[in-house]
Amino acid sequence: MNIGIYLYDNAEVLDFAGPFEVLSTAKRLSGHDWNIFFVAENLNLVQARGGFPVQPRFSFDAHPDIDILFVVGGVHTEEVKKANVISWITNASSKSKRVLSVCTGAFILAEAGLLDGLTVTTHWEDLDDLKADYPLLNVISDQRWISDGKYITSGGISAGIDMSLYLVSELTTLALAEKTAKQMEYHWQKHLVKK
Repeated sequence: MNIGIYLYDNAEVLDFAGPFEVLSTAKRLSGHDWNIFFVAENLNLVQARGGFPVQPRFSFDAHPDIDILFVVGGVHTEEVKKANVISWITNASSKSKRVLSVCTGAFILAEAGLLDGLTVTTHWEDLDDLKADYPLLNVISDQRWISDGKYITSGGISAGIDMSLYLVSELTTLALAEKTAKQMEYHWQKHLVKK
């Protein structure tokens, strides 16, 4: 199974590092054959928030088929303006079994028209903007993450870890998700709104 995490300049570090840690830990504990990787517009070094450099393994032009796609948050305002980014997100999402956003990654999915009519969430600070910018979304607050159809959206930063543990429980078992959280010494907040 190929799990692709989309990166871009000024992406929030824990938005991608948190899910990567959850998935790689679950893979190690279970022996599942999961290929977890970062993908970006090109193979240039990505400068995440705080100047954290990250080397993507794949680019838009050459990557494996993505079964599960993560779109992370951060300073997303330039990403939603890029036609090639929105086109790639639309195409990759159409082929993925599950699509997840952390924090303001929801804006990128919304710009692609993928969340219209769905119940979603984002970082508490960005809820009003998401409602105003994309009125076809049912945006709710006070939820760590929400599952609606094949899309799962989460609040900011550490909420992506909770959502990723939920994904592990969906892909495998609740026991493995709990074992993963314990291995990480992380208190998993399991509260979920599921459509």
